[in-house]
Amino acid sequence: MDTLIDAVALKDRLDSARETGRRTVLLDVRWALGDPHGHDHYLREHIPGGIFVDLATELAGPAEPSRGRHPLPTPQQFQESARRWGINDGDAVVAYDDSGNMAAARLWWMLRNAGFRSVQLLDGGLAAWRAAGFDLVAGAEQPASGTVTLSGGAMPAIDAGQAASWGRRGLLLDARAGERYRGEVEPVDPRAGHIPGAVSAPTTGNLQPDGRFLPPAELRERFERLGYRAGVPTAVYCGSGVTAAHEIAALEIAGFPAALYPGSFSEWCHSASNEVITGAAPYGEDAASN
Repeated sequence: MDTLIDAVALKDRLDSARETGRRTVLLDVRWALGDPHGHDHYLREHIPGGIFVDLATELAGPAEPSRGRHPLPTPQQFQESARRWGINDGDAVVAYDDSGNMAAARLWWMLRNAGFRSVQLLDGGLAAWRAAGFDLVAGAEQPASGTVTLSGGAMPAIDAGQAASWGRRGLLLDARAGERYRGEVEPVDPRAGHIPGAVSAPTTGNLQPDGRFLPPAELRERFERLGYRAGVPTAVYCGSGVTAAHEIAALEIAGFPAALYPGSFSEWCHSASNEVITGAAPYGEDAASN
């Protein structure tokens, strides 16, 4: 199944659901760093049938310094959440948010990692639905409990030990904003900078101005400029494993496989034994000049 679905195709699928007999579960992942009011935004307006997903409590376990700010929940916990959203085996799922899929991609990756293949992102998210002139509704949706069976480990992932040497043998992409990569600012984590060997690849570079993903050819060009080559293992991290999933989706659209470092920089920087690099070069300015 394609990674993306556009607003018109989604509307057509929803309208024809009675004829086709195939259910599509819409999941609204309204979350953004620094904005704790995602549920309020959802209650104000969402796509008809959309079920709210709380990223902080349903797509992450409790924050722990040793695991990062948004550690993955256990497979059992995630399955319970997916059933609570009304997902059954055989359903299709479409996830969206109102921030260019920066949050919804976390859910997309987690469902794929859990062995659920029929999941897509609404390209452009809620903004694309609005721009198409389709209806929005207020209030909360109450789905019947689902029966989906999920597993885990279906998507490639790395841990801190692998991240430590990844840049020496492959391509390690840092999906955060450039100023965070360089260590100029750090709004949430205790140390500023990046993992040694990482290349700055801000997630915002995956998107067009309207919040839709760049076309596949442009994404391929982008990642090749950043160092992607066939046969070179590629991994991605961000602050806490949320927007890095967006970069994984962009790489998939480009046709490039990549692994996620779920703990990301929030896990990495809490260990005093892990080196943190500042500046624009993967291994620091001194290394770049040698």
